[in-house]
Amino acid sequence: MLTHLSFRGLARLLFTAAVLLPLGCSRASKTAITLAGSTSVEPFAERLAELYMRARPDAKISVQGGGSSAGIRAVTSRICAIGMSSRELTSEEKGLVEIPIAHDAIALIVNARNPVRRLTMEQARDVFAGRIRNWQKLGGPNRRITAITREEGSGTRASFEEKVMVAGIPKDKDGKTNPAAFAPDALVQDSNGAVREIVADDPDAIGYISAGLIDERVAAILLGGIAPTEATIRTGRYPVVRQFLFLTNGEATGTAKAFIDYALSDSGQTALVEEGLTRIR
Repeated sequence: MLTHLSFRGLARLLFTAAVLLPLGCSRASKTAITLAGSTSVEPFAERLAELYMRARPDAKISVQGGGSSAGIRAVTSRICAIGMSSRELTSEEKGLVEIPIAHDAIALIVNARNPVRRLTMEQARDVFAGRIRNWQKLGGPNRRITAITREEGSGTRASFEEKVMVAGIPKDKDGKTNPAAFAPDALVQDSNGAVREIVADDPDAIGYISAGLIDERVAAILLGGIAPTEATIRTGRYPVVRQFLFLTNGEATGTAKAFIDYALSDSGQTALVEEGLTRIR
């Protein structure tokens, strides 16, 4: 029987193969490129690619998911032209060129029927750490909380861990804060879309996703009394804000450069705002 780890390893192999196949085909055309990485960035990159190719029928832009870490590995290995990340790069990854394309908030979401609409940072941490397990302790019904998190390697998870799972925890003697561990029984999902679908179907669920993917079936929690709006994201008042990054291995050229320039243009930035993100410029 395959273990959880071997499933993850298999998934990474399949992802690499999925990226390599379109890339191999693209070598026959100088106008074809592949983007790979963050599932948070993926739907927004797909929208940009759709608009870009509509204006430039000779171009072919393929967008793959797989997670931020997978995208960073893919662009480092030159498997793809542009990597996508929804987290900051580690010191070992800093050799890549980073191009911020938008600001995003990570929103805590609950089912639209859930009356709980406010959490402190510490309450949010304790819910996902498994210390608070009933909605009644948060002003809701006497029902067990279903906490949903993202998989290891996810940029969304890394940002959430960095900004929320450290809330209220004092720094150690070296000035570092060790984040609280996620509850071992938290449901793990491999995309923002999967988290949203579960929360939309389960009145007892709570998860966290890109604020740009919120729809009418779920409700955003006011975190520390602040809603994830364009104004609070732009000013940094909302406590869980990150940048969406395009990454290249060296300076971009050709179609990759042209596509990045489009993403940063007024037209590209407007398209991202229309999809729920906050413009970077």
